[in-house]
Amino acid sequence: MDDDVLRIHHFLPCSRANGPGIRAVLWVQGCSLACPGCFNPDTHALTGGERVPVTDLFRRLIALSASIEGLTISGGEPLQQRRALLALLRRVRQETPLSAVLFTGYIWDEVQRMPDAEELLSYVDVLISGRYDASQRLARDLRGSANKTVHVLTDRYTLVDVQAVPLAEVIITEAGEIVVSGIDPVRW
Repeated sequence: MDDDVLRIHHFLPCSRANGPGIRAVLWVQGCSLACPGCFNPDTHALTGGERVPVTDLFRRLIALSASIEGLTISGGEPLQQRRALLALLRRVRQETPLSAVLFTGYIWDEVQRMPDAEELLSYVDVLISGRYDASQRLARDLRGSANKTVHVLTDRYTLVDVQAVPLAEVIITEAGEIVVSGIDPVRW
């Protein structure tokens, strides 16, 4: 069933620059917002990436759960795959101690009007919302531009925790892949 499958662009099992603590990061594939200047334009195509069952993603998280504090979901646009995202976040919240950080290009009011918004937000600890605006580039506090808003939705984290996240990281995977990540990543 399509509701139980996420189209993903990349899964990073360990990151320090995508939310508080050590986190797994899931970049979804597909975004129709296409903000000018977006750092992740490769994630915009709706047909790219890999279709992965939510159950398989959840198993990856369980395997990592002793070494990570939480999951960060970015994109692409995660809320354009809302049903499958909700299924994953529900399992993370109900079956693990992991936290959840969610990036979206939708503004707070748009998110609140979405179907299932109340339930979805109940599974998220920190939401970063708003379209990227290159004219307001900020690149700190997990916000790419100053118009984006940070919503701390539980008492698990504070704004200070969000502000303490490193701006960037360079990771060399076991397979020799170089992953550059964070809100202000190095560009080569």
